[in-house]
Amino acid sequence: MAELLLTHGYFLYEDPKELQIMKPYAPLGILYLCSHLRKQGFDVDVFDTTFSNREALLHHLRTETPSVIGIYANLMTRGNVIEILKVARDAGWKTIAGGPEPGAYALEYLQAGADFVVFGEGELTMQDLLEAFRVGATESCTSIPGLAYLDANGNMRETPQRTQIADLDRQPWPARHAIDISRYVKTWRDAHGKGSVNFITARGCPYKCRWCSHQVFGQTHRRRDPLLVVDEVEWLLQTYSPDMVWVSDDVFTINHKWIRDYAAEMRRRGLRIPFECISRADRLNAEMLDLLAELGCFRVWIGSESGSQRILDAMDRGVKVEQVQQAVALTRERGIESGMFLMWGYEGEELDDIEATIKHVSISKPDIFFTTVSYPIKGTPYYQRVSDRLVQLKPWGVSSDREIKVKGRHSRTFYSYADKLLRDEVQLARLAGTPAADSDLAATLRNQIQLSRDGLHSTITEVEA
Repeated sequence: MAELLLTHGYFLYEDPKELQIMKPYAPLGILYLCSHLRKQGFDVDVFDTTFSNREALLHHLRTETPSVIGIYANLMTRGNVIEILKVARDAGWKTIAGGPEPGAYALEYLQAGADFVVFGEGELTMQDLLEAFRVGATESCTSIPGLAYLDANGNMRETPQRTQIADLDRQPWPARHAIDISRYVKTWRDAHGKGSVNFITARGCPYKCRWCSHQVFGQTHRRRDPLLVVDEVEWLLQTYSPDMVWVSDDVFTINHKWIRDYAAEMRRRGLRIPFECISRADRLNAEMLDLLAELGCFRVWIGSESGSQRILDAMDRGVKVEQVQQAVALTRERGIESGMFLMWGYEGEELDDIEATIKHVSISKPDIFFTTVSYPIKGTPYYQRVSDRLVQLKPWGVSSDREIKVKGRHSRTFYSYADKLLRDEVQLARLAGTPAADSDLAATLRNQIQLSRDGLHSTITEVEA
């Protein structure tokens, strides 16, 4: 039996929404943990739950000789992870939880069955824990940096903060061979005609958006050597033959010199692969988008969030509405698709701000846009701002921060009208100047827009109780 079993609790085939999307990616976080710990001489296995099922994992925990289990948890896997922790604990496993969720809810995860919660990056802390377990010095774990645990009286104790890994180039690549990456590629290809893999070039985001969690990497930005990243990209292309890749960085184009060096090395080796990435409007300009196009970028996702400058400033986004519009226009000129993330209901948003967002998206005309109603993630300034008005709709262990209600905010019906109004206004804007502009479709859209705007105004007084 391995000294450590790593898993995560995301079951693709149990999630109807994910089955519709069908775009799974390998869990790089636990694969980085695996490769680091194996390099240090530890025997580590990975139980990748993505294509497995709950019963298979729970049966494994109940029937295998127990050792140590490390479970990655995020916003959407909380309920699954809580169940896994309980079964593992009852079966005699030492249990460790890590990732963005346990970092914010350490006490809850400890009370749910975790012996330890790891804060931040897990490689060095897990290494120290396994070394202590190996020699039976469990009592020394209470002095290992980067941990939370319960003392004999059930009170939570936290050890000093762990220093983050300074030199990412000394870290091994994720242990992709520990799971079936080819199945990820095939799943993508079967569903979308193109197989995809993911990789990262950096850790962390230095920006301070008030609703964004920095539990794992903090507000840092640590980049890998671009030549070494190209080594990994070249290996990925040779090993898995993907049709495209996803660059999983929080903001891919932060460092312009890095992008220049990376593009030059890809060019020197004759490498090019279609990819999509996330960026910020203020880190995109003509030069960067020319390089992205050269590299094969077919879509850039931009966090617009709102078309109201007042709301963007309240979010501490550090971006101007005009910058977002210019970035979308620049991508279009280069044949790169633009994706836009938008958020309704941020603290202080009113009808004028919603109208400004609708106007903004109608002017920008991104190829794709997604909306969500803002939800406060514990540990963020936004959560602290509204903490006295939060209502938990379900018990903590079977819900997520997405299901927390903010008292006094507009109703869900109000935001559904905002959504409908936005989509119809953008569709009408796309018709403008075309032969279809005076068609029956345009007339239908104008009628729907009026109905949605009436609905928006009629529900403006409805608020969450």
